[in-house]
Amino acid sequence: MPKKQFKAESKRLLDLMINSIYTHKEIFLRELISNASDAIDKIYYKALTDDSLSFNKDDYYIKVTADKENRILKISDTGIGMTKEELEDNLGVIAKSGTLAFKNENEIKDGYDIIGQFGVGFYSAFMVSDTVTVISKALGSDQAYKWQSGGTDGYTVEPCQKDTVGTDVILRIKENSGDEKYDEFLEEYRLRSIIKKYSDFIRYPIKMDITLTRPKEDTDKEFEEYKEEQTVNSMVPIWKKNKNELSREDYENFYSEKHYGFDKPITYIHISAEGTVSYKAILFIPEKMPFDFYTKEYEKGLELYSNGVLIMNKCAELLPDYFSFVKGMVDSEDLSLNISREMLQHDRQLKFIAKNIKNKIKNELENLLQNDRDKYEEFYKSFGRQLKYGVYSDFGSNKEVLQDLLMFYSSKEKKMVTLSEYVSRMPEEQKYIYYACGESVDRIEKMPQTELVSDKGYEILYFTDDIDEFAIKVIRTYQDKEFKSVSSGDLGIKPEENENAGDADDKEKKELFDYMKNILADKVKDVRASKRLKNHPVCLANEGELTIEMEKVLNTMPYNDQKIKADKVLEINVNHDVFKALQEAYEKDKDKLRLYTDLLYNQALLIEGLPIEDPVEFTNNICRMMR
Repeated sequence: MPKKQFKAESKRLLDLMINSIYTHKEIFLRELISNASDAIDKIYYKALTDDSLSFNKDDYYIKVTADKENRILKISDTGIGMTKEELEDNLGVIAKSGTLAFKNENEIKDGYDIIGQFGVGFYSAFMVSDTVTVISKALGSDQAYKWQSGGTDGYTVEPCQKDTVGTDVILRIKENSGDEKYDEFLEEYRLRSIIKKYSDFIRYPIKMDITLTRPKEDTDKEFEEYKEEQTVNSMVPIWKKNKNELSREDYENFYSEKHYGFDKPITYIHISAEGTVSYKAILFIPEKMPFDFYTKEYEKGLELYSNGVLIMNKCAELLPDYFSFVKGMVDSEDLSLNISREMLQHDRQLKFIAKNIKNKIKNELENLLQNDRDKYEEFYKSFGRQLKYGVYSDFGSNKEVLQDLLMFYSSKEKKMVTLSEYVSRMPEEQKYIYYACGESVDRIEKMPQTELVSDKGYEILYFTDDIDEFAIKVIRTYQDKEFKSVSSGDLGIKPEENENAGDADDKEKKELFDYMKNILADKVKDVRASKRLKNHPVCLANEGELTIEMEKVLNTMPYNDQKIKADKVLEINVNHDVFKALQEAYEKDKDKLRLYTDLLYNQALLIEGLPIEDPVEFTNNICRMMR
């Protein structure tokens, strides 16, 4: 029988389809099963509008059969079938969709939706097969027809025998070549895994003859294999069920089945949105951080379905980076899909869904914070750092979304507190939100810079994450209160009248401090009397936007060849005995003053957790002083 040729543009498109459009060859099975589901949908719709037709759902299914010996894979359905004209129109002209035409002709708008509307998925079969044969008998027709093609060389259509209404798509699977292993598409376990991955929630049964074993008759030791037809898809997705029908255990089982994590979720969000864009979603906030969360291997994103058919394993566009720990899925009938069903047009509908999801996640976290504090703190231990990265990134554009979710350890409460809780306790005269940076709570507790703020009775937030201060610098103010490091040059606290905080303008002290500054050269910006120290002899303060803690963080980053330095000020407690020793050395022994200055500077570095420039010299100086 002479072959009919594809139109020129269809031929080019088919060649493109076979060679480049689909990233994963396994997609072909998803496409053919979706087409089969469409065919059954059409009979269902006809039955709704034609009283002469009856629809018994048990009679409708999809069957996948593999013949390894002959390299044949068959996908059969009991759907509406196709006439000769429909075979030529739908399969002979690439990108013409019979489903789309059916939908338009019947003015299907709401209710029972039909998956396939773009008419190209069928041709993905040529990625894995040499020849594709379609045998179809249309509803109401006495004659069946066979469409056959080997690819771009054209196709034939001829009458054939088929007893029942429906369609068989028969693929002759290619031989293995090089790195391409086509045998996998004839393996029972592989076909089952592809169906579970992409088509688990197709609304009709997908059946396969599954190989099982049983003991042979009259023996307990020998076994034989036999075939049993089984339904391999679950059909009814959890997200399409009523929330009232589901228990927490149901959600946790779904979380486990989908391999979202080895932990249990702290909480979940079930969304059923109707309106401009309709979609359903189930989102999970995990309990534990994935081991690869902060590596380049970690992929954020939600599973994306179109009417129960998996389109993307990880749709990153649905989650902002700061909520990248969220797991789950979204299913929408309204999303526009491009030619391959594998890539989404980043269109208005997708952005609308993403915005709603972001708000839902934020609201759930706020609800957890207010109503289940222990669970929120458990979550925050795992993912609080990610929220702070979200504040810092994108030039602080997300700070309004995230700042009320942040928590820091409180010097007064001895536990984690929010910024809102801190501000609510501030005395009327307190100007700033005070914070201190360090490697741990214990380390910060011992910092000399906290003395004045603590003695004044003001609460201090402890920053123990390297991102903390960077995030706060981006926020700048919270409820009109500015953040202030306890190491800042000006703490905005006036000393008590009976306190002798030292006067840096006093001529004698100024001469001494200027002399010490010259000894330290470019190591410090200034040496001055401290207004913050009570019991400790010395500390470092900083001036400018770059703090000492930020210097430490930035200098530990990879590929940072230039050493970054904050403007440091060496502060001396003029009420401490050490200051008297400095004055005496300045008057009588300048070499001793040089020794004392070097020791005090290195002592201040150690308090800050900064490296000493010359440890050998430092230890030698201690020995000199002891002698």
